[in-house]
Amino acid sequence: MRQATAAKAIVHDVPAGAASSPPRPAHPSGGGSVPSGRDLRLDLFRGLALWFIFLNHIPNNVVNWITNRNFGFSDATEIFVFISGYTAAMVYGRQIDSNGVMVTSARILRRAWQLYVAFIFLFVIYLAEISYVIGSFSNPLYAEEMGALQFLSEPDVALVQALLLKFRPANMDVLPLYIVLLASFPPVLWALKKWPDLTLAVSFAFYLVIITTGYNLTGYPDDRKWFFNPFAWQFLFVFGGWCGLGGSDRLGFIVQSRVVLILAALYLAVSLLVVVSWWWPPLDGIVPQPIADIIYPISKTDLSPLRLLHFFALAIVVVRLIPVDLPALRSKLLRPMILCGQNSLEVFCFGVFLSFAAHFVLNEIVGTLAMQLFLSVAGIVLMIGLSVLLSWYGRVEREIAARKFG
Repeated sequence: MRQATAAKAIVHDVPAGAASSPPRPAHPSGGGSVPSGRDLRLDLFRGLALWFIFLNHIPNNVVNWITNRNFGFSDATEIFVFISGYTAAMVYGRQIDSNGVMVTSARILRRAWQLYVAFIFLFVIYLAEISYVIGSFSNPLYAEEMGALQFLSEPDVALVQALLLKFRPANMDVLPLYIVLLASFPPVLWALKKWPDLTLAVSFAFYLVIITTGYNLTGYPDDRKWFFNPFAWQFLFVFGGWCGLGGSDRLGFIVQSRVVLILAALYLAVSLLVVVSWWWPPLDGIVPQPIADIIYPISKTDLSPLRLLHFFALAIVVVRLIPVDLPALRSKLLRPMILCGQNSLEVFCFGVFLSFAAHFVLNEIVGTLAMQLFLSVAGIVLMIGLSVLLSWYGRVEREIAARKFG
């Protein structure tokens, strides 16, 4: 039973509003050689993570059993933070070369400001949605469940705390994390360009200090800490940046190693058994108590080393199985998922609204299996529709700009 209790230490998927991945050439660790172009794997897995996040944010939904959180230590959060660092380093790393440090730093901070505005907008609309449901159906339990209790009891204080990124309702924690990581990225990017390996080593050393001491930012109310400790999660973001600036090329020999692949697969299998033991009684007690005392709790807040290793193992297996030039990446079947990944911030915000609406329908109207399936599919279809609309609008704007200045 110790293992089942410890399972609560892993909290589930929340996404990051990462910038869309830019055009880039394939590299040796990607397992293929194609002309310079967009690495669709980044968008593919970011889009898949968005779908999983939407499903996981609907309580009592049988469909969320298919998501990756039920089969290993890591989840979609690691994917988003890594891809965010990867794409940010690639985009702004090239800009440093052409425009200089000052201009590039200003652009990074402008992007951080855009994310901050998106967070405030999402906060206001999300709280309005929750407040309307509470008032219309006289069910105050939603306030506590969705983390809105403080806002309803003292809205003036809660709003100020939200502006300071200290108050965050349920499912909104990752945007403040990404804002902090991006706002502090200019000096990190400069260091990655000058001394990439040393910068990564310093980031890792800082991560080790944080997971040892448990230091974290305070939240609101005062007895809470940041759900995603930015001092710990910065390492995965910096590692993504290091890979985006060429570090992944140097990791090619590791990724292509048969021994490493076998070890990664074994770790994923062990992780699967441990996680399944939390909810399947026949496997209860599979982890010996002395080992359980060491590995638990598997903290998501401080990015437990077990979660980090699971993400690395999963990345190695995925890169080997899905090379950058895989024809299926350009198939119509995967196109909807890729489009969602290319519009991740907007699709994530929309998914937050949809998940609460689905939660409300299942609780207050009908919670049958058929309704769970319908709402899950309908939500994903709506997310795809939004991504198609945004992609179409962006293409039209580019065509107009080309005609105007061409």
